[in-house]
Amino acid sequence: MKRRDIALLTLIVVLLGLSLASIVPVNSNLLGPGGLTLGLDLRGGSHLLYKADLSKKDPSVSDEQAMASAIEKIQRRINEFGAAEPTIQKQGTDRILVQLPGVKDITRAIGLIGDTGLLYFRELEVDASGNPVIDSEGNYVFSEEAATAESTNGDEIPLTGQYLKSATQDFDDYGVPVVAFEWTSEGAHLFEQITRRNVQKPLAIALDDEIISAPMVNAVISARGQIEGRFTLEESTDLINKLNSGALDVPLEIIDQRDVDATLGADSIRKSLLAASIGLLMLLILMIFYYRMPGVLACISLAIYSAMLLALFNVFSAQLTLTLPGIAAFILSLGMAVDANVLIFERVKEELRAGRSLSSSVEVGFDRAWSAIWDSNITTLIACVILFWLGGTFGAYMVRGFALTLAIGVALSMFTAVLVTRTFLRVVVSTKMFTNLRAYGVKS
Repeated sequence: MKRRDIALLTLIVVLLGLSLASIVPVNSNLLGPGGLTLGLDLRGGSHLLYKADLSKKDPSVSDEQAMASAIEKIQRRINEFGAAEPTIQKQGTDRILVQLPGVKDITRAIGLIGDTGLLYFRELEVDASGNPVIDSEGNYVFSEEAATAESTNGDEIPLTGQYLKSATQDFDDYGVPVVAFEWTSEGAHLFEQITRRNVQKPLAIALDDEIISAPMVNAVISARGQIEGRFTLEESTDLINKLNSGALDVPLEIIDQRDVDATLGADSIRKSLLAASIGLLMLLILMIFYYRMPGVLACISLAIYSAMLLALFNVFSAQLTLTLPGIAAFILSLGMAVDANVLIFERVKEELRAGRSLSSSVEVGFDRAWSAIWDSNITTLIACVILFWLGGTFGAYMVRGFALTLAIGVALSMFTAVLVTRTFLRVVVSTKMFTNLRAYGVKS
């Protein structure tokens, strides 16, 4: 056995070991939480459809710009929320579809997505004598309008969340969560004027027309401040998320809400695995029956390929989500991996029939089969790129999942066909374990 073959065999064993180390500890979670990341159709989750009220957008902004901005900000909010591989897409002219795989706290998700997230301040109302207005319950009454101040350009403008530089998590002296915020230079200029005229007065902090805090202004503040509202940690986290993502450009109304049952996903997985198992078993029997010893090597190579592919999905589970079309692509890629071996073995058999030696037939057979393997797989990869692009353009994210899974499988199949199967054949031929041509499917 040549040193080159020993090195390649060692590399294959190491890669297989790493792959198994990645997928074996997952155990029953191989196709669930803690293992592969499943899409909405397999894992279950929430399906939300929103309608945007475009009549309330900024007149200077087009409908398309307002919708694009709203989708971008929803995406940022959901990313912070932690939903795995969400689907957010525009439908028609004024609707936004949101799919959240595996999300259980749907009420929190709805509040986080649909709230406009507009932060502003409301000053204390005073009567003709300059005294604070008190309601029937003894509470201060605040103006409905946002507090304004003179901008650096000399215009009187309201101070809103658009001038917010950042919002971060903090805690007060008693360990209660508060939201610390920092203004841009323009925001700091406005906030200094507002706090100056409200020293020793309460100043209401409002979010989407709801007062969440009304602290007493004890000193003039400019660049930084904090919101205290006796929040829970979860509430303060969501508030920070809303503020940092920016206010939505248009109000959203939820018009359809559906929970996708995970039972459907479990049934889909079960049937897919059953179909894949039957097809794979028939394939292995055919390969061994027709190609004899090379067929056995192909089956081993296919098992290594499957382990590597599962390991890739497991390691990159945060970026790769498995959907039902993805499972279909996974099974299709297995077939294409076998197709490469078929091309190689047929070429080897042709060389053996022509009278070449075993070692020469293996090398020449691989060299002559490579061009056909390369052309067919590159064609498939080009189709995957087109499908991926079209899926993103038209919002067909299931198509994108299919294309991505198939592309990864095809690329890996070329690697295993060239490296694994070829190395196995070289080792078998060099050790002269099988010298009878019948073992290679060729009649002597």
